[in-house]
Amino acid sequence: KEAVDTLLYHPDVKAVSFVGSTPIAEYVYRRGTAAGKRVQALGGAKNHMIIMPDADMNQAADALMGAGYGSAGERCMAISVAVPVGDKTADALVAALKPRVESLKIGPATDKDAQMGPIVSKAQRDKIVSYIDSGVAEGAELVVDGRGFTLQGYENGFFVGGTLFDRVKPDMKIYREEIFGPVLSVVRAQSYQDAVDLIHGHEYANGTAIFTRDGDAAREFADKIEVGMVGINVPIPVPVAYHSFGGWKRSLFGDHAIYGPEGVHFYTRLKTITKRWPAGIKEGADFHFPSTK
Repeated sequence: KEAVDTLLYHPDVKAVSFVGSTPIAEYVYRRGTAAGKRVQALGGAKNHMIIMPDADMNQAADALMGAGYGSAGERCMAISVAVPVGDKTADALVAALKPRVESLKIGPATDKDAQMGPIVSKAQRDKIVSYIDSGVAEGAELVVDGRGFTLQGYENGFFVGGTLFDRVKPDMKIYREEIFGPVLSVVRAQSYQDAVDLIHGHEYANGTAIFTRDGDAAREFADKIEVGMVGINVPIPVPVAYHSFGGWKRSLFGDHAIYGPEGVHFYTRLKTITKRWPAGIKEGADFHFPSTK
């Protein structure tokens, strides 16, 4: 905190960028702007992926595996909520996901064949396990349980197995909060509009995706969804660097996203120079706006 406050109040610091949790992002934004600085502070995320009834279920399941469990779910663009539309779609999705999650190859960073590695620290591993406990206690259906996972030769490693919940409700802690771990929650929606309303009801609006073969649904989703980064049949909608990166709502505090044109605008200031080189002012004083004539 001392280092953060020093940067926020030092007169030589003109702009501050931050990426972290939403409470700290909000702190950095409020303190920094109060000190007269530009601030872009990126906070938490709870990224949803809608699966429409017409989607290719195997493709959707494969996409969710990479998006939900890649990097052990410890990335801000991870998909942590799958929203299948209709119970038939949900049943098919869970049936496709369950064997995939159970067969995840987990190993140390030195294992090139591993699909998922360890958690960053013991504290974070324990926090993830506590979220799984919470989901069970609140009545979510635990389809695949990653608690208690151990790896031979790495018994003291910070591992959590891939975890899959079904029938998660919006008032549950595992839905409301960012877990930052290999935990995927399935929240069933009865219609496309219910799925959209679910996304709009969350405090975070970092990234989202829809899997569908329906171009009209995809176009409406892209136009109407109130989320900063959107994927159409792309599970992790991270824009390439020459586009800007940033969410909406409580996922981003400030007026500018990072990267791309907005990143350039954030780190630079506009200077306007008006000049001319007249041969001489022969008509006397000019009381109009200067021109280049």
